[in-house]
Amino acid sequence: MSLFRRPPPRGPFRLLSRPGCHLCEDLRAAAEEPIRDSGESLQVVDVDSDPALAERWGLEIPVLLDGEGRVVAKAKDSGARIRRRLTR
Repeated sequence: MSLFRRPPPRGPFRLLSRPGCHLCEDLRAAAEEPIRDSGESLQVVDVDSDPALAERWGLEIPVLLDGEGRVVAKAKDSGARIRRRLTR
């Protein structure tokens, strides 16, 4: 492994979203299979349920975070791109 390369993202994964957000639904659909295939879990979190999350991420949803809080994917990322990030 390269000195500057990050380890692959690990779960549990959190998808920060809002009810009724079509971009959030699209990212969830793209992320579910690669995450399940990696043996990890996905938790969908309403970003507005926590004031700190809403302040930090409220304007950037949907966003997929790994178990360490690192960004794995955002709105237009495909399932193939997410799969590559999980297996690098």
